[in-house]
Amino acid sequence: MSSRLIALSMVVFLLSSVLAAPASAQAAEDPKQPSVENPHMHFWGTSDLGSCWTHFDSNDSTGSAEEGSGVKTFSQGQQVEVMFTCRTQENFKENMYLSPNGTIVVEIGVKIYSDDCSEQGMCKNLTMTLFKGNIEVAIQEFPSVDNSYNDEQIRWEIPVNGNMTSWNKSQEEPALQVEYSKPGYNGAECILPVIDCTGEFMFYYSNNEDGMTAEVNFPVINMTDAVDPDGEGDGDDGGSLPGGLPGFGLMAGLGALAIAAVAANQRTDQE
Repeated sequence: MSSRLIALSMVVFLLSSVLAAPASAQAAEDPKQPSVENPHMHFWGTSDLGSCWTHFDSNDSTGSAEEGSGVKTFSQGQQVEVMFTCRTQENFKENMYLSPNGTIVVEIGVKIYSDDCSEQGMCKNLTMTLFKGNIEVAIQEFPSVDNSYNDEQIRWEIPVNGNMTSWNKSQEEPALQVEYSKPGYNGAECILPVIDCTGEFMFYYSNNEDGMTAEVNFPVINMTDAVDPDGEGDGDDGGSLPGGLPGFGLMAGLGALAIAAVAANQRTDQE
């Protein structure tokens, strides 16, 4: 009888330990991290556009330009050319999962003053590239963006594909690269002292007061809702079943061993 009690106690202990693991392993809630309730990634950076970063807390603009934008200026007639990347300020604490039927929506605001391109000119229309870590997952060119120094709100919708459903922590955080290159304006009127022909590229941050949206909306879902199209785990879930609790496979295995121990003790007592 005592052997059976010990074995049964082992079953209870093993099952309760494994069941408790997912809850105890969860990271503490952090507003800078993505979640189903917090899917909007915000843009921040310095006033000279020398540094740009992102996180998911709309209220934390620490270190970002108070004026809500970064600006790079160019001498009259000089090529207006920028290429910068806004990367996640902190690594993810948990993997991010996206709905396979969802859409990533990128919204940025810019204000550009440059000339248009000639056939001989070296030009690049405003181009955005979305990275998953260091892997390019989507790229889009925006040829009709205004360059006469008017606010321009840009919206880019990216359907989620198989390469975007899972973003691993510490190595696959999203990053957005922005590129633009066109000649500076150098018209005859620029000789007048009242005319300013300085080239400029302005990028709005999420704390701007000009009404420009600067964020990326990810269709985040819970890990338990994530769908594995192949019906197999990714090898990094501790033995969980697709859409199941982490460690479920381990729990089942330990439970089977414990039950086997009970059966063995029963046979011993009967003999």
